[in-house]
Amino acid sequence: MNAERRQGLIFAFVAILTAAAAATLGRCPPQLELIVLAALILVLGVPHGAMDTLFAQRLYGLRTAWDWTRFTVAYLLLAGLVVAAWAWTPTGFLVGFLLISAAHFSGDPADGTPWVSRIFYGGAVLVLPVWRHQEEMSGLFGQLVGPEAAGAVMPVLSWFFWPWVAGLVLAIGERWRSDRLTAFEFAAVGALACVAPPLLAFTLFFCGMHGARHILRSFRYSGSDSWRFVGLAALLPMLGVGLASAAAWHFLNDTPLDARVVQIVFVGLAALTVPHMALVERVRLAGWIRPPDSR
Repeated sequence: MNAERRQGLIFAFVAILTAAAAATLGRCPPQLELIVLAALILVLGVPHGAMDTLFAQRLYGLRTAWDWTRFTVAYLLLAGLVVAAWAWTPTGFLVGFLLISAAHFSGDPADGTPWVSRIFYGGAVLVLPVWRHQEEMSGLFGQLVGPEAAGAVMPVLSWFFWPWVAGLVLAIGERWRSDRLTAFEFAAVGALACVAPPLLAFTLFFCGMHGARHILRSFRYSGSDSWRFVGLAALLPMLGVGLASAAAWHFLNDTPLDARVVQIVFVGLAALTVPHMALVERVRLAGWIRPPDSR
């Protein structure tokens, strides 16, 4: 069993245990829970996107300071457009964020997974929490984009719940015949999303499945024998994320604490996801095959 398969097995067991604990145990104070989980997303989830430098260098043959400057400007421009969409069209931003997140998460499953099954997997952590936590999700979305935009989106997510459950069950059955570990991953994500509080479910999925699997694939794609090499590649981007988060914290100084945390984390994720997908999806669709060096 390779590293990705072991990671998927560990995630699935942890997700099932977390769902069981969430169904039987009490919860932390809401504000403490929000701050802790948001910190985990930033510390454990965001670094997988900071490895985009590995893909950029390999795909575009970036060598000189001018090459990296042009790439950085283009990357930040895409991210800035997402932040502008959040400020100007909150409903469009929220819909777009949910759609691109589901599309991006659909790249997690192993090769051979049909695209329809991938869609139900990728959207599960975004749609299924409405079953037990609709009011909580509405509150989180309201903090992110305002009550009006949240009120426009939540009824649609609620309508999608049962069709999504049916689609995910069919996807699990389809995978069970040929790839039982992937089927187990699908089932674990579904149980986690249905039972656990939405922010907890998202954090565990984003860090323990999506981010961890991407890091393993980035390590393999880099062709390096050292984790230190991969870590160094992410160092400067993570420093930039930290500085941007500090600046956003100061800029949103008049926003209530809970809303400020939600906005910094999820607007930041959305802003980084768009340029991140522009790089990574090209590699994923090529089967994570590393092209030759461009020299």
